Amino acid sequence: MSEIQYGSEVRTSEYPIDRLFLDRWSPRAMSGEPIAEAELLALFEAAHWAPSSGNSQPWRFLYARRDTEHWPLFFDLLNDGNRTWCHQAAALIVFISRTTHEKTGRVLRTHSYDTGSAWMSLAYQGWMKGLVVHGMAGFDYDRARATLQVPEECAVEAMAAVGRPGPKENLPPQHLSREFPSQRRPISELVFAGPYRLAT
Repeated sequence: MSEIQYGSEVRTSEYPIDRLFLDRWSPRAMSGEPIAEAELLALFEAAHWAPSSGNSQPWRFLYARRDTEHWPLFFDLLNDGNRTWCHQAAALIVFISRTTHEKTGRVLRTHSYDTGSAWMSLAYQGWMKGLVVHGMAGFDYDRARATLQVPEECAVEAMAAVGRPGPKENLPPQHLSREFPSQRRPISELVFAGPYRLAT
């Protein structure tokens, strides 16, 4: 099994933080090996403990493991660029969120925010277990809604690919050149005391 590169090998932080936040990044290189259903469900277990507004838990997860009947439905949603490396994934996940509370019907203004929190928990659990977890916006959102029978009261948020690490040399050239932990903008460009202002 290939080793995952740690982000802290090339990243530094302006302020002291746990190394975990520097280590996690989003590789694309996967081996094509399957993962067990229980192994994938453990990621969803971590995700569903994420915080949410009023404990509304708006997140829902739709998935397909490779070599199962549902795999083609999910794989065909991807854009051409993501298909070039996702064919080696062990599972594909579509994240959706309820826009209204299922009991009271009230609008859940933070449904995307909360589901993003669940995604991050899933990503970290996968990373800590030695898996590749890569989130994506490069897929057909409208077809995902129709093909996967997503109800009107739910928003289609994102997709993710999960798999075991593989040799990065097997990636297409356009992805191989990006297969490293990316840097981040300075805190001073992102955080403001008081009203928002453009970075100078």
